[in-house]
Amino acid sequence: MSEPRRDAVGSAAGAGASAAGAAGSATGSAGAGASAAGSAGAGASAFSRSEMMIVAAARELAGQRVCFVGVGLPNIAVNLARLTVAPELELVYESGAFGSKPARLPLSIGDPTIVTGATAAVSMFELFSFYLQGGRVDVGFLGAAQIDRFGNINSTVIGDYEHPKTRLPGSGGACEIAINARQVFVIMRQSKRSFVDKIAFRTSPGNLGGAEAAAAIRREQGWLGSGPSIVVTDLGIYHFDDEGEMRLDSIHPGATLEQVRDTIGWEPKVADPLPVTPEPTVEELRLIREQLDPEGAYTK
Repeated sequence: MSEPRRDAVGSAAGAGASAAGAAGSATGSAGAGASAAGSAGAGASAFSRSEMMIVAAARELAGQRVCFVGVGLPNIAVNLARLTVAPELELVYESGAFGSKPARLPLSIGDPTIVTGATAAVSMFELFSFYLQGGRVDVGFLGAAQIDRFGNINSTVIGDYEHPKTRLPGSGGACEIAINARQVFVIMRQSKRSFVDKIAFRTSPGNLGGAEAAAAIRREQGWLGSGPSIVVTDLGIYHFDDEGEMRLDSIHPGATLEQVRDTIGWEPKVADPLPVTPEPTVEELRLIREQLDPEGAYTK
């Protein structure tokens, strides 16, 4: 199927949640995932910015039950959450697994381990039609190559659509997830090339034209989800204010507001006071390094 035209927000077939990988490789990460964020306290070893980002994203899933997730950074964050703050979390993979509890970190959406302990293994049509569009997904966890201040996501092209500088994986299922999951969480490394004032292509809708306009559009279109609620980067944690715009609500240990402003394409809103994200625990780091990602594919 050919890619939809510019600013299309219609459905595409697979899961664009895996676009998190493109955010690091295609756009160039300012955080340099492996750079040290500083030494953790309470006896924990030093941790990288990528590890801090993964831990912070996992913690945001506390209390959630059903999460639609793709490979890449969303995948490791969600599986860490299942081992720590959200043991009852049921994972949904676009290849047809609902309620998955993988025995190990899946390598792709086609990895046989995603059916481990699954509530159901169904076709993609059934998964999207009856589960996602049926309102049975609490959180869609996405990555992106570009994001704007209103949470609109680009995972299609960098540059002009007809003659792009970089062609990215495309929507997959990201657009459907962004529309129909009750909430949308995003994890991606922060840089001026990825956090832009205007995205090159709207793959998945965020708060279109601000919170009020976005809510009206969602009602008119019959979309089930409320849109983006959390963005976690290697520098901090963002939520969305009443105007539908991103606001920095927590800054990671070792990061500075100067770094935040230097790696974003607009003047960011900042909470006052601005708390520091709690550092990773020894157990969280052990799970990442020894069980989930021993080769450092996502953290180095």
